[in-house]
Amino acid sequence: MSWLTRLLGALPPLSDEQRAALKAYRALGNSDAGAPLTAQRFVVVDVESTGLSLFSDSLIAIGAVTVAGGVLNLGQGFEAVLRQDEASSVENILVHGIDGTTQTSGQTPANGLLAFLAFIGDAPLVAYHAVFDRTMIDRATQQYLGMTFGNPWIDLAYIAPALYPHLAASCRALDDWTAAFHIENPQRHNAVADAYATAQLLLVLLAHA
Repeated sequence: MSWLTRLLGALPPLSDEQRAALKAYRALGNSDAGAPLTAQRFVVVDVESTGLSLFSDSLIAIGAVTVAGGVLNLGQGFEAVLRQDEASSVENILVHGIDGTTQTSGQTPANGLLAFLAFIGDAPLVAYHAVFDRTMIDRATQQYLGMTFGNPWIDLAYIAPALYPHLAASCRALDDWTAAFHIENPQRHNAVADAYATAQLLLVLLAHA
C-alpha cells in the first residue's frame, strides 16, 4: 500500500466499464491554449451542493453548457444529479429546488462524474467564483473516482472586472454582472440555468476581449 493510499484511504471500487471511461479521460491531451479565443471550446460549469462549506458539504448537481467558436451551443448541455445517502435540509432544498426524492434517486456519484468528464473532454472550464465549483468537483472526483481533476479553470469573477473596471465597484456577484448586461436567468440556483447565464456573460467578455 502506497503512502498516498494510506493518506487518502482505500481507493473507491470501480467496475471495468468505469475504469475504462476514466482511462479514456486521462488519455486526453491538453486543449490548445494557444488557439484564438473565438476558436476554442469552453465548458461553462455551475454546481449545487448541500451547503457553502468547501470542506464538509457535498456536491449534489452539476450543470454545464458549451461555448465553441464564439457560439453558445444550446444543443450541448449537461446535467447530473448525484445520488445522496440522505436528502439535504429543507432550507437547502429551498435554495436550489432539488427535492429530497430527486437527491436520493439520482445517478451514482461515480457514473455522474464520469459522464461529466466525458462531456467536458479536455476543454478549459469557466465559472463565476470558480474556486467553489472547482473544489466541490475536485473533492467528489477524489472521493468517488480516486483521481485529481486536471482541466484548467477560468474565473469570470476576475476577468469581468479587469475588462470592465468602471463596473467593478457596483458588480460583485454574478447577478450584478448579468443585470448589467441584461442577461436574464429565470431559474436562479438551477445548475444548468446558472451555467447558461454565465455562458452569456462569457460571450460578452470574449467579444470585448
